[in-house]
Amino acid sequence: MSSEKNDKLHYDRMMENALRGVVREALETAAATGLPGEHHFYITFRTEFPEVDIPARLKQRHPDEMTIVLQHQFWDLKVDADRFGVTLSFDRVHERLTVPYAAITAFVDPSVQFGLQFPASTPAPKAEPAPAKEVAKSDTKSDSAEPTPDSGARVVALDAFRKKN
Repeated sequence: MSSEKNDKLHYDRMMENALRGVVREALETAAATGLPGEHHFYITFRTEFPEVDIPARLKQRHPDEMTIVLQHQFWDLKVDADRFGVTLSFDRVHERLTVPYAAITAFVDPSVQFGLQFPASTPAPKAEPAPAKEVAKSDTKSDSAEPTPDSGARVVALDAFRKKN
């Protein structure tokens, strides 16, 4: 079998779509029954991605990437086939966000040390790296921290499945 035929199947995209389905299914469960036990989600997404809909003040504070936390206080979680929408409180103001799954770059549930990292689906302009990544949280009463590589967290990075050039 020639490698040209294999390239046409795009297994890397199939794997990415399947793992984004894990995010969608977790959100569907949260929308239907709430978050069980200690489960909570850190969701990082690209704010400049097409069809991301967030208030201008949040876009200004997070021009490239933003991390939200779904834990104690989130409202009206709507999960569609290609995006989710949720209302969160920022500085005591309720704000609606709509995020396509393709904009998500990371999904973490620290309660079970589970995480997924996704490559950027659409090229973004190159920028100088920020000195530290800011995590934008809704008004929650949690002191949980995002898992770090040395905390034993299981993070699935799709780069391991990508074809090397």
